[in-house]
Amino acid sequence: MGGKETLDLEALIRDPRTYGGGGDGPSKPVDTGEPAEKIRTPEASPSPVREGSQSTGFDDQDLMELKSAVDAIFDARKEDGSHEPVEDEPSSPRASSEVVSLGDLPLEEFSLEDVPPEEGPSEDDVLPEDALPEDVPLSSPVPEPHAPSRATRWSSGAGEGDDSEACVTDVGDLGFYSELILPKAATFDVEEFNIKRSTHHDALGVNTLPPEIDQLWAESVPAITEEARAVVAAKKKQTPLGFLSKIESIGSKTQHKSKIEEYDPEVHGPLVDLTFTPPPDVEEVELYPVNEPYAFVRISYDNASHEYSYDVLEPELTAAETELLAEIKERLFERLDISTKDLTREGARKILRDLSDEILTDFGITLTPLSREKIYYTIERDFLGDGLIDAIMYDTYIEDISCDGLDNPIFIFHSGYESIKTNRMYTDAVELDSFVTKLAQRAGKYISIADPILDATMSDGSRIQMTLGKEVTAHGSTFTIRKFKDEPITPTDLIGWGTFSPLSVAFLWLAVEAGKSAIFAGGTASGKTTALNAISLFIPPQAKIVSLEDTRELKLPHSNWIPSVTRESFDTEGKGSIDMYELLRAALRQRPEYMCVGEVRGAEAQTLFQAMSTGHVTYATMHADSVASVVHRLENPPLDVPRNMLNALDVVCIQVQARIGGQRIRRNKQIIEILDIDPRTNELITNEVFSWNQATDEIRYSGKSYILESIIEAKGWSEARMREELKRRQEILEWMRVKNIRHYQDVSKMLISYFRDADTVIGAVRKDLYGNGDGE
Repeated sequence: MGGKETLDLEALIRDPRTYGGGGDGPSKPVDTGEPAEKIRTPEASPSPVREGSQSTGFDDQDLMELKSAVDAIFDARKEDGSHEPVEDEPSSPRASSEVVSLGDLPLEEFSLEDVPPEEGPSEDDVLPEDALPEDVPLSSPVPEPHAPSRATRWSSGAGEGDDSEACVTDVGDLGFYSELILPKAATFDVEEFNIKRSTHHDALGVNTLPPEIDQLWAESVPAITEEARAVVAAKKKQTPLGFLSKIESIGSKTQHKSKIEEYDPEVHGPLVDLTFTPPPDVEEVELYPVNEPYAFVRISYDNASHEYSYDVLEPELTAAETELLAEIKERLFERLDISTKDLTREGARKILRDLSDEILTDFGITLTPLSREKIYYTIERDFLGDGLIDAIMYDTYIEDISCDGLDNPIFIFHSGYESIKTNRMYTDAVELDSFVTKLAQRAGKYISIADPILDATMSDGSRIQMTLGKEVTAHGSTFTIRKFKDEPITPTDLIGWGTFSPLSVAFLWLAVEAGKSAIFAGGTASGKTTALNAISLFIPPQAKIVSLEDTRELKLPHSNWIPSVTRESFDTEGKGSIDMYELLRAALRQRPEYMCVGEVRGAEAQTLFQAMSTGHVTYATMHADSVASVVHRLENPPLDVPRNMLNALDVVCIQVQARIGGQRIRRNKQIIEILDIDPRTNELITNEVFSWNQATDEIRYSGKSYILESIIEAKGWSEARMREELKRRQEILEWMRVKNIRHYQDVSKMLISYFRDADTVIGAVRKDLYGNGDGE
C-alpha cells in the first residue's frame, strides 16, 4: 500500500457528510481496501476556490474507484440479505435522527455519470472543508460570497443558522445529492392555454353543452336535465323549517263569505318606496332586489367618512297598521299549536294567511290589498323567516352576518364591498334573546344560561355561532352566520376569478386522477374548503368517497359518496358525542378510495396520515400559511404526527387572501410537491410547481414536477403525450369558462364525459373553439 491513506467506505455510507460533506471537524479517512492516489485533506489545500470553479474533493479516478467499491459492497449485502441501516454512534450528532441506509436506495440512481467534468483545478484551488457551509452538499457548487440563495429555506423559529430545527428544504438546495434520494423530475415547458376575456369567445353562448357531450352522457349515465334540476330545486324549497313549519290550525277553516281581492303591484302600487333623497356627501352606489317585491337593498357611500352603508328596504307600516299587526300576532299565538305534522313553507304560509283572514273577519276589519299584503309579509317574515335579518339572508352576495349585541348595528360581509354596517339593529333584549333561542331550536339544538355558547348548522346549511344573554358577552346575545352557497364553487369559478390558472387546475386534475393526496392550507376565509370542494369534482365518477366534517360544507355530484358529520354530546358529561377521530376510524372500515376531511386540527391527524400511508387518497384543509407552518402544526400537539409519516402527503396548496388595487382577492399562492425526507438532515424535501406573483397577479409554472414524471412513468406516456394531455385539459377548462358552464352538475357532466371518452369531448370543444378539431 506504500503508506497511502485509505477510504473508510463503511463510514462514508453510514454518514455521507463524514468526507467533505459539510460536517463538523476534519474529514475522516475512507478505506476501500484499494489505494487512493489523490486524497486531498484540508491541510493540503488551504487556498480558496477561484470564482467559477467547482470541487468535490475527488478527481475522476477517485470517483470511479468509489463507485466500484460501493457496487461491490451492495452486491455483498444483496447476497447475504443484509440491508439493515447502520446505527450512529451515541455521540453522533445524528444519533436521534432517523437513519436511512444507502443500500435502500435504487442502484441505478447512484450514478456518477451526470457529474459535470471538472476543468482541472489544481490542489491549491480546493476550499478547506471547515470553510464550507453545513447545508451545502459535497457535490454542490460553492456559492459566491454574499450571493443570494436561489431557494428559500424555512426555519421553525430557532436561532438563525440553526439547521437542527429546520423542517423544510427545497429540492434545489440539494444539488447533485438529490439524485441519490429522489427520482428524476419532469422538466419540460408546458404551453399555458388562456383565452383572453376580450376575445370573441366570450360571446359564444352560455350554459350550453355540445350535442356530442349530451349524447355521450345519455349513453353512459342518466342525463341531468333542466326539468330534473327544477324538481330538485322545488324539493329543496319544500324542506321542513323546524318547529315553525310544524304548525296547524286548531279550529276548522271557514269559508269566507266575501272574496278577498288579491294584491297586484300593477294595480295597487309597490310595497316598498324606492325613492332616495341622499344626505349631503352621500351617494347611491347600487340598488337591487333580494326578495322582490317585498325586500330590496340599497348600498350608498359617504364621501365624508369614506364608508359604505347597507340599507334593507322593506314595506313600512303606519302606526295603525303596526297596532293591528301586534293584535293579529297575539291572536295567532292563541290559535296556533306545535304539531308533529311536517308542513312545507308554502303550506305554513297558507295557514298563516287563512288564520289572519279569519281574525280580520272576526274583528270586522276590511283592509286595502296593499295594507293587507304589507301586514301579511311582516307576519310571514317573523313567523317563518328570520325576522330582522330575513332580507339579508336572501342576498346572495352576503358571506357573513354578525350581530354584536344589543343596540349595535348588524354588520355584514359583502362579496363586493367587504364589511359594511347595516340599518338593522336589535333594541329589545327580550326580542334578541328570543331570536337566538329560535335559531337554536330550528337547528335542533338547545341553548340556555347554563350552556350559553352554541355552534350549529341552519336549515339552509349555513354555519351559525351563538351566545345567549350577558353570561359570556357583555352586550347581550350575539350570533354570527357564515352563509352557505346553494351551488358549490366549481373549477370554472376558480379560473374565472383568477384564484387558479388553467394550467394549475389541469395539474391538480391529473394529480387527483393519479391518486395523489393533498392538503389545502391557508388563513381564515382564504378559500380552503372552496378549493377542496372544487378540486374534488375531478375524482373519478365511480370512486367511493367518504367526507368528514364538523358542519356540512362539501357538496359533490358523485353517487358513491357518504357525507358524515360530527355530533355533540346530549349532556354536559360528553356522553353520545362523536368527534372527527371516531368518524375517521369508522370511515376506514368503509373501504373508501377517496376521503375528504373538512379540517385537520386534532388527534385524528395521526389516523389520517396512517390512512394515506395505507393507500387511501385523502384531501383535507388546515389553518397554516406555508409548508413550514403545516409541518410545525402537524408535528406538535395536539396533532403529533411523526415526521417520517409526512412523506405520505403528495401536494400542499397554500391559499391566501390579499389585496390588489384596493380589491380583496383570493389566490392560490403556491402548489408544492412533498418529495421525501433528507436522510442527512431529516428535513422535508419539497418542490414548488406553481407560485403566485402578487406584483403581476400571475400564477407561474416552475417548469419542473416530480408528480408529472411519476404519472408519465405509471401510464407509459412520453413527454409529448403529457404536454398534449395538459393542453387538452386546459382547453376544456377554458372552454367551460367562456361558455359560462358553472353549475356543478354541468361541470361534473363535462368531466365525467371526458373521463369516459376523451377524444369525443376534446373534438367537440376544439371544434367550438377553433372551428376544427385539431387544436390549431
